[in-house]
Amino acid sequence: MNKDRTIVYMGTPDFAVEPLKKLIEQKFNVSAVVTVADKPSGRGLKMHASPVKEFAVQHGIKVLQPLKLNDPDFLNELKKLNADLFIVVAFRKLPEAVWKLPPLGCFNLHASLLPQYRGAAPINHAVINGETMSGVTTFFLDEEIDTGKIILRKEVPVGADETAGELHDKLMVTGAQLVIDTVNAIFNGNYQLQEQPKPVASGDQLRKAPKIFRNDCRINWQQKALTIHNFIRGLSPYPGAYGIMRTSQGESELKVLKSTLTDLQNTGMPGDIRIENNKLFIGCQDHFIEIITVQPSGKKAMAVSDFLRGLRSEISIVF
Repeated sequence: MNKDRTIVYMGTPDFAVEPLKKLIEQKFNVSAVVTVADKPSGRGLKMHASPVKEFAVQHGIKVLQPLKLNDPDFLNELKKLNADLFIVVAFRKLPEAVWKLPPLGCFNLHASLLPQYRGAAPINHAVINGETMSGVTTFFLDEEIDTGKIILRKEVPVGADETAGELHDKLMVTGAQLVIDTVNAIFNGNYQLQEQPKPVASGDQLRKAPKIFRNDCRINWQQKALTIHNFIRGLSPYPGAYGIMRTSQGESELKVLKSTLTDLQNTGMPGDIRIENNKLFIGCQDHFIEIITVQPSGKKAMAVSDFLRGLRSEISIVF
């Protein structure tokens, strides 16, 4: 029976918990989970396990936490499991010695419609680029990152004001079901692999999704309002787009987590401020955008109305 075949599951963040949860609910035999080592975090630098490890421990699943994936002891432990299939969701690049082990192969769930948005941050970049359609893809691993043969894909629409966090949650649920569909297809031998389309041949531009660093998150108010609005929602809630707020008391960082477009034209300088009826508007190259949710430096996210009430001096500009 298919449910007697064994699976080793590899993943780390919340996004990887939902597919694992669905595998357990569907009574698949997950013999072990591979995840990152516990890390110190927080003020007390206490050791914290990954979300995937926490879920696995709660459900009595064996957990492996290798520091190096090529470690001989880890590889021997994997071999002893005699798993039929490996599943990878939001983990790290696997060496060939790992992904070639299971007889039925090793597949990955990626949060984009491959070949678009290969890389570490596909959800963020899709929203930043103003995509109206995203999705999830399962594919067999090969030597290169995110280039293997496609097993299944599922499209998911993206709303005009949807944040990366909101799209993440939609893709997480859709992706979990796609993992189940993919496992069933592989166990039943009922699938047809598809080579990843070559965008150059089809005339499409290949859009990448590299890891996002703090220096990538600063808002350029010289750009058009739509570009800035997409940038803000593409980095919300994490890591958060930010500008530098200047008041009579100095300069400080201000994260902008939610905005909305307006028809109000900006005839002044980008970064100019308007405050009307306890609402905050910031000028872009062409129009003002309304700021809905912010996070001042060292504080929690808050509605703009609360932020404005707490200001001790007037904002002169954001840049």
